[in-house]
Amino acid sequence: METLTHFNRKGEAKMVDVSGKKPTLREAKASATVFASPNLIHLIEKKALPKGDVLSVAKVAGIQAAKKTHELIPMCHPLQLNHIEVDVTLHKDSIRIISTVKALDRTGVEMEALTAVAIASLTIYDMCKSFEKGITISDVMLLKKSGGKSGAWKREIK
Repeated sequence: METLTHFNRKGEAKMVDVSGKKPTLREAKASATVFASPNLIHLIEKKALPKGDVLSVAKVAGIQAAKKTHELIPMCHPLQLNHIEVDVTLHKDSIRIISTVKALDRTGVEMEALTAVAIASLTIYDMCKSFEKGITISDVMLLKKSGGKSGAWKREIK
């Protein structure tokens, strides 16, 4: 069994020391889905909600969230992110959010990509909740990652 890297010998929480690692190009892609009524999706598409352009604000929120991940998740390292992209695609009854994050650093960017889609989803909810309470955020997941000692990983889509 592997040892838990976020605990010292006394079982106390610690941040992993990555100072001895060499920087490599790290990339991660994550996604989330926001389910809502077709009527709400239509209003979002037409930018007809009182709070404004929901998708543009959600994209900016996702980018900002990726940059602040280390402030939100206790054991995440602050990283110098080189690229953050948040894309949204509207469907009949859902919005698919995909983030891509890159850094030339000593540790991965999976948490930054996941945080981006989670916060973008929550932003959509926040901007639309007065119109529809039954919005569901679902399927927050890592799609793929590359770089570092563990190498590349890609989710098997069934």
